[in-house]
Amino acid sequence: GSASPAEAVTHDGHPLSAKKFALHFAEMVAAMAVGMVVLHPVWMFALDALGAAALMHNPYTGALIMATNMTMAMSAWMRFRGHRWRPIAEMGAAMYVPFLALFVPLALKLIGTGALMLWGHVLMLPAMAVAMLLRPHEYARC
Repeated sequence: GSASPAEAVTHDGHPLSAKKFALHFAEMVAAMAVGMVVLHPVWMFALDALGAAALMHNPYTGALIMATNMTMAMSAWMRFRGHRWRPIAEMGAAMYVPFLALFVPLALKLIGTGALMLWGHVLMLPAMAVAMLLRPHEYARC
């Protein structure tokens, strides 16, 4: 069998599907959203109980907590889908790196908290795509 125009074939003969790649990307974004919605109240309750609720309102720790919420849910979904730990760790890094990079302009007062949150989330998407494109066999065959 020959591959359709939407598929490529790897050196081992397994087809790679752009449709499966895009679907997997969408599934991970959905898992991230679920993580934010479900885990945010858990953090609020726990931090309030510890007398540390202010951490949620600090732009640095708040962004890291949000990235953690997204990473936990996405990692669980990826593991459920059968991914190995290394790609899960790479995708987790894609959640944190945009925020970490934006901490510099935030500290220099070149951007505000709103821009940190907006651009941190926007930049996660291409960071995820880069991580996926480095391992197309990982994301376009499952």
